[in-house]
Formats: sequence, C-alpha cells, structure tokens
Amino acid sequence: MPKLAAFPKAYMHALCKDGSMTVTEWIELAGTLDIEGLEFYAGFLELADRATWDRFRRQTEDAGMVIPMLCCSPDFTHPDARFRDAEIAKQKGWIEMTEALGGSFCRVLSGQRRPELSLDEGVQLAADSIQACLPFAQQRGVTLILENHYKDDFWEYPEFAQAMDVFCKLVAAIDDPNFGVNYDPSNAFLAGDDPIELLKRVSDRVVTMHASDRYLLAGTLEDLRAEESGSVGYAKRLRHGEIGKGLNDYDAIFQELASKGFDSWISIEDGVDGIEQLRRSVEFLKQKIALHWPMHGG
Repeated sequence: MPKLAAFPKAYMHALCKDGSMTVTEWIELAGTLDIEGLEFYAGFLELADRATWDRFRRQTEDAGMVIPMLCCSPDFTHPDARFRDAEIAKQKGWIEMTEALGGSFCRVLSGQRRPELSLDEGVQLAADSIQACLPFAQQRGVTLILENHYKDDFWEYPEFAQAMDVFCKLVAAIDDPNFGVNYDPSNAFLAGDDPIELLKRVSDRVVTMHASDRYLLAGTLEDLRAEESGSVGYAKRLRHGEIGKGLNDYDAIFQELASKGFDSWISIEDGVDGIEQLRRSVEFLKQKIALHWPMHGG
C-alpha cells in the first residue's frame, strides 16, 4: 500500500531563502499530519551544514516519520561540459545527503530548456549525466527518480523534458535498476499533455509520485507559455491547489498505479494556503488510497 509524505511547498522561501522557518519547525508542524514521511529539499539553508543531516533524520524519526525522498534540481543540459561536471558532483553530494537522511529516492531532472538546445542533444546530455551518477547512487542504496517536471523554483527556463514525448524519450534512454520515474500529474497538464496518457506510457517505471493539483489563476495555457521563459521561478498565473479540487483525476491515476503493483511513496506538493489545506489533502488521498488498494486493509 502506498505511503504518504509531505513536501513544504508553502514554506520554500522561508526554508531556502530568508530562513524565517527552521527545518525543526517544519518537522514539528508536519508531525501534526497523518502521514508517514517528509520529502526534504536539498536547498534548505540548514542542510548546507552536513552536521545537521543526522540531527534532522533523528528529529523526523522521533516524530514518527521518515525521510524517504530528497528533492533536488540538477541542470544537466548546459552546453558547457565543465558546468555539467559540476552539476554531476552536486548530484553526488545530494545522493550522499539522501543516504544520510535515511532516504531511498533522490530526484534528478533533465535541466533547463535553453533555446539553443536541440531535442537529441538535450536528451543525450541529460542521459549521459544521469548515467554518470547511477553507480554512485547504487553504492548507497539510492534510486534516482526523474520527474516530469515543470520548472524549478529558482530556474530561468522551464524543464527541458517537460513535454511528454521528450520525457518518455529520456526515460527510455536510461535502463538501470536504480533509476525510475517520479510522476507528477499536474506537470503533464501544464505541458499541454494528458496526465493519464503520460502515466500509462511510463507506469511500469514509476517508483514514486508527487500528488498535486494545479490551476491557472487567470488566462490560458498559451498565456502561461508566453510568461514562463526568461524569468526566474514560477509564472505568476500558476497556482498549486488543494488535492482533489483541481483538474487531476485521482481515481484514474490510482487505478493505473495499483494495476502495476505500485506500493511506494506519494509525496504531497500542496498546502500553499496553510497547514489546514495540507491536512484536507492528506484526508482526500487517504480515502482514495483505501479505495484503490483495498486488499491491503485500507
């Protein structure tokens, strides 16, 4: 049966930029939720000090949870080999962080969709870089998870492998037992793709999931396209919503995952309007999990 983790989407600036929230405060706040784990982000300010890694793991475990996943954003599509080598080195550091935190899954991405990059070149650069990290991950019992991503909070351009066909091509280029997919249904919608169609194309490779629901505050997807390139961070018209209140069909998503024997972690990217919103999303997902994995006792 899948297990639920939470990601501090509402507190990214506080945890990663101005330090107005501590990781300990996030652990304590999340401990009030009915979940089994926390997904950490490699950019938490306090994680820059390796001495904190073991402490945060113990605090999380003392709160009755674990840290199964680490979210990080390598940029493997830069044309400069030295830049990519530096990103590979950073990714290896994040793999070490994942292991120290007690996690089994560490995110990878393709990189930014730079205008000068061709499809084949971008896939090759990203695949080569990810494969360069895999032996290091295997030695530490860590699986690298490629997300069908939209855009890192601190990137200028959107994800290179945002579109379904590009993402599937990159997934197909990497055949390794320590590599899998972190499926995010909302990101497929933002790419102009059908989230269910994407899921069915990669469901046998899905090892973790981001539960999210997004909506556009105003305008259309075409307006979003015009706004999203060349500016740092998320487009202003884009919003994370409460799980079950957006455009994603969680019955169809969970039916497909259950049919493939999925029983791993689902991390909730929600709560931008506060902890009570996140609490409602947890309850929604628990009800859906009990419905679609009934043989495991709900």
